[in-house]
Amino acid sequence: MISGDDAVHELSLPPGLGAVIDLAPVHDGDRPVWLALSEDGTISRWDVAAGGCKPVGITTVAPETDREPWNGHVLRRRLHASQDGMFAAVVNDYGRFGEVVDLQTGRVTLGLDNQGGHEETVPFSLAFTRSRGRCVVIHRTAWNRLDVSDPRTGVLLTERAPVAAVAEGALPEHHLDYFHGALYVSPDGQRILDDGWIWHPVGFPSVWDVDPWTGGNSWESEDGPSRIEVCGREYYWNHAMTWIDSVRVAIEGLGDDDDGMQPGARIFDTGRTEQGDLWRTPTAVELLAFEGPTGRFFSDGTRLFSCDDGGLSIWDPVDGTRLGVVSGFSATHHHPGAGQFLQLVDGAVRLWAG
Repeated sequence: MISGDDAVHELSLPPGLGAVIDLAPVHDGDRPVWLALSEDGTISRWDVAAGGCKPVGITTVAPETDREPWNGHVLRRRLHASQDGMFAAVVNDYGRFGEVVDLQTGRVTLGLDNQGGHEETVPFSLAFTRSRGRCVVIHRTAWNRLDVSDPRTGVLLTERAPVAAVAEGALPEHHLDYFHGALYVSPDGQRILDDGWIWHPVGFPSVWDVDPWTGGNSWESEDGPSRIEVCGREYYWNHAMTWIDSVRVAIEGLGDDDDGMQPGARIFDTGRTEQGDLWRTPTAVELLAFEGPTGRFFSDGTRLFSCDDGGLSIWDPVDGTRLGVVSGFSATHHHPGAGQFLQLVDGAVRLWAG
């Protein structure tokens, strides 16, 4: 069994970073470069190997301090970054507001407002990816609607035509009874995994393709041909999930209801579907379910990593074998390009390279 306990290193954060509240990886070849968000709203570029940092932007997103935590989820600022490090977004998870910043100019290019609607139940839905040769930002603009915008100009790329009137009591075409949650981009950047929920409530992760969405079918995220459901769990969302590769996803929790949920992982093939039980929608094929993984999930494209208070565990998602453990190390962030796991602890960083 692999053991990486001796390979955990503690680093001091550069003094210029101040109090760091979040990190986001950016790709600079194989160099471990991160964007760091400080308590005062400064966004800095931190080169771990060189040890230096440089301010590249600032955010003034409204703090929404009057919000009461929902189900233990406290509102917090969250940092997102485009893969090339050209753009950042700072949003209020379990809140309503955020903004996109051009890190070349320091200019706010897009103000974000998810318009409310049980926003306290989910992190602010946002992700950067590339589509049709350009960087795009996906963001929640209503409880049941996501849009895609150009982060450089703020121009909306998924404008919808007005919904046609319908008879009283009927639902309009393209209506989606779905509260969008945390978004996860596949390693190839072409697909979205959405940890959303439906009323009454049931957590219902879903997947769809990006290029058709930006290439003509602005309703792709509602009812497009590529949209499929992964699984349904009553009263259970805001839990770990990750892409293993650009087809397989790992979903935390064994069971169909919050009351009986057990620690473990379920592996789904989103490239194959079967007839679902709910509304007879296409559902991803489940490949494997195994006990053990809990906490946060990450993947390097082959292995599954789970992080809880006891440490970081390494799993084979093909047969469920536990391959190793890094005791006492609970990663909070993963840099896929550099193969680096970080844990923010009291003004310092603990690092393990997988």
